[in-house]
Amino acid sequence: MSEAEPRAERPYIPDYGLPGPETGFVDWSDAVRRLTDSQNYWLATTDADGGPHVNAIWGVWLDGSFYCGGGPDVRWARNLKRDPRLALHLEDGEKAIILKGTVERTSDVASEVQDVIDAYKKKYDFDHPAPFWRFTPKVAFGWTDFTKNATRWTFD
Repeated sequence: MSEAEPRAERPYIPDYGLPGPETGFVDWSDAVRRLTDSQNYWLATTDADGGPHVNAIWGVWLDGSFYCGGGPDVRWARNLKRDPRLALHLEDGEKAIILKGTVERTSDVASEVQDVIDAYKKKYDFDHPAPFWRFTPKVAFGWTDFTKNATRWTFD
């Protein structure tokens, strides 16, 4: 499966002095490279009482989705089971990539699961067991220099 190119535009942030809507976007291919190469990711979920919960985790980016695994009883997994909305952030705040979307458990498609297991093994030298969470972004934000190239991507 090939990754679809999202639509790039300027985020709407009045009075921040961002460049016009047609210039200086971050290339999605650069975001994909950084999502693929990152070793650690931050997940933001919502607790049952509506409070935020943030957790650092390992994961892999494959074919336009982020995959991670974890025990069913850890707080972030319980949160996702109840509310599948997720925000994902790379560690670097100066050159940020932030994604928002939803997750689902994936264990039904044997080839997909095997691809994720193989990617974990290659990246972390770790045999991660299934099932995994598949995160599909709806919107993303990124920049390498916020005032020059802040970019908002939307996915169809």
